[in-house]
Amino acid sequence: MKYREIKRCNNLKVSEIALGCEGFIGKDRKKFTEMFGRALELGINFIDMYTPNPGFRENLGAAIKGHREQVILQGHICSVWENGQYLRTRDIKKTKAAFEDQLKLTGTDYIDIGMIHYVDSESDFNEVFNGEVIKYCMELKEQGKIRATGISSHNPLVAKKAVESGLVDVLMFSVNAAYDMQPASEDVNALFAPESYAGGLVNMNPDRKELYELCEKENVAIDVMKAFGGGDMLNAGLSPFGTSFNEYQCIEYCLTRPGVVSVMAGCRSVEEIEKAVSYYGASREERDYSLVLSGMKKFKFHGNCMYCGHCAPCSVGINVADVNKYLNLCLAQEEVPETVAEHYKLLAHHASECIECKKCESNCPFGVEIVNKMKKAAEVFGY
Repeated sequence: MKYREIKRCNNLKVSEIALGCEGFIGKDRKKFTEMFGRALELGINFIDMYTPNPGFRENLGAAIKGHREQVILQGHICSVWENGQYLRTRDIKKTKAAFEDQLKLTGTDYIDIGMIHYVDSESDFNEVFNGEVIKYCMELKEQGKIRATGISSHNPLVAKKAVESGLVDVLMFSVNAAYDMQPASEDVNALFAPESYAGGLVNMNPDRKELYELCEKENVAIDVMKAFGGGDMLNAGLSPFGTSFNEYQCIEYCLTRPGVVSVMAGCRSVEEIEKAVSYYGASREERDYSLVLSGMKKFKFHGNCMYCGHCAPCSVGINVADVNKYLNLCLAQEEVPETVAEHYKLLAHHASECIECKKCESNCPFGVEIVNKMKKAAEVFGY
């Protein structure tokens, strides 16, 4: 297992492969504990707990007993249980009661990440960030009941506003190659609607690209939901691309986006948890999402670096994908942020070392003019 840091939360380290909670809902105590125990053995230390289901919370409390300091809990604020079912609310009284219930049933006195639940519309964003909910989150943080503040969203424009507020440490966002081609919308159902893809699409949506780069710049950690598109990305008959990805390609795609620290896998069994973690033992070819993206006729990812690493190996050892990522961050912000400059400095080799052999360009499946990118990077960073 590999770990990445939530930098705005004292560099809290979370596993790159994490657990969504859907697959645990409805499991009995024995099965729940077996699954969670196996995840811990494999090095997974991060779980999302959006559901307010009391059975889930009680089972999680039992599973983490004696392991609380090993586990990073992402609990949702404004997710409540009413009349035997889940409900999203902005009622502050219900929100507070649900949070305290979360602490009680899981047997802990703090949640690592307090995730404001499901903010997709601008009107909802304004209600949350100009009202009682965000004030309550700040109070929880001051009291040590949460260590970081987060927001979950499917809308890049709303998510960007949250990041720009300076109040958010973590963003839970829906990421996969299909979603990344779609423009911002307040209707999450449009992301996989067949009509959205009927005419073909070209390149990553600029709003999503800008969001990921902004998160990287501001050290806002992205943890990914919907990496498999609810399973549709894994099924050629359901995928909007008309071809299937495998689990490893979906995970790799997400982990190579700027800002991403972790992928929440919706595992429903011990076998599925083991399958997700076997990503680390998969071959480069098994993880290579560029093989799928570059082969599609109606959907073009052309001329833009997808950070896939397919250009490697560089003749002089430059990590081309990382150089391009840092360059794009600077170009998007029209400046060289201090943190980005430091990341670039730490690279073993820099853009100015490029010998223009163009071996990387012959390897690139997306037609990126890499030599020109290296020249630009050397100009921007000074070496």
